[in-house]
Amino acid sequence: MQLTSRRTVLKALGLAGSTIVFSPNSLLACMAPKKEKLGVALVGLGYYSTDLLAPALQQTTHCYLAGIVTGTPAKAESWKAKYNIPDKNIYNYQNMGEIANNPDIDVIYIVLPPSMHEEYVIKAAGTGKHVWCEKPMALTVQQCQRMIDACKKNKVSLALGYRLQHEPNTKEYRRIVQQQLLGKVTKINVAAGYRDNRTDHWKQKREMGGGVMPDMGVYAIQGARMGTNMEPIAVLSAKASTTRPEIYKNGLDETMTYQLEFPGGVIADLKSSFGENVNFLDITCEKGTINMAPFSGYSGVKGSSPLGTINHPYPVPMQQAMQMDDDALSILQGKTMQVPGEEGLRDVRIFQAIYEAADTGKRVSIV
Repeated sequence: MQLTSRRTVLKALGLAGSTIVFSPNSLLACMAPKKEKLGVALVGLGYYSTDLLAPALQQTTHCYLAGIVTGTPAKAESWKAKYNIPDKNIYNYQNMGEIANNPDIDVIYIVLPPSMHEEYVIKAAGTGKHVWCEKPMALTVQQCQRMIDACKKNKVSLALGYRLQHEPNTKEYRRIVQQQLLGKVTKINVAAGYRDNRTDHWKQKREMGGGVMPDMGVYAIQGARMGTNMEPIAVLSAKASTTRPEIYKNGLDETMTYQLEFPGGVIADLKSSFGENVNFLDITCEKGTINMAPFSGYSGVKGSSPLGTINHPYPVPMQQAMQMDDDALSILQGKTMQVPGEEGLRDVRIFQAIYEAADTGKRVSIV
């Protein structure tokens, strides 16, 4: 099949010669055969896929569970029976590349430990299918950039699994901040953590992407970024600690406390922890404070402000369903992804700077 030229597509849209810029992903989606629903293949069938993503895909409107990739034959059999997945849509890590020839699958969703994200996002992009990836995007900015480049090279979209950016209560506090309905933001306080009692999970293994910052750290960083509607310019200070050195070994961070500096002198005090159950976001503005607690819970996000309560209820796992539906609809409509790879790269750059500040005891600029 011949691909239509970029100018032909723009002309057909009535936009040739205009100043509007479309991403290659948007152009590809415009040229792709139209479907009503996109087929999604989950790569990695651990807790998040099993308990949240697969059930959410039973609630989605614009996408559905079409296939799986797993290295465990027993899981393949149980998922096949539970979700009526045909044999031709079940893959392992060795033959995953054959998804390129499967018209049932439009999106490959990478749900693996962070150390594996780069390899498998690049493999997924090579199939010509769109790619979704769980957080953190990767462990270094360089890895993130290679993932972005691979998707651009293969003309497929890349979206990060940031469920909160699709969540209605998060959208409401962001609206209040963006429209300055309570005046300008003057201060942020955010904490995200839970007591993780596992001892041999990837989150306790540095080489697999363990430590609190790649996981709960991303929630706190996102809370500060969305709560200020700004990008941080520096890490003022950071301190890593653990109460369980037998689990979080060789300096691996169980808890991180840190300060981010935003433009205009706005300071964010943050905590991320695997040792403490804590979940809140306080956005202090000139005319009052927005209090979100929990601000990132699977079971719901809720809060209050001087303008009223922020509590649109919905069942678990609707956050994941809303996320995947939004991303699928963006692909179907040829729109830019709401949370593209560049967004994941920003958070990785920030938590790398936080680690540097913790190691050196110095202020670290974020560039």
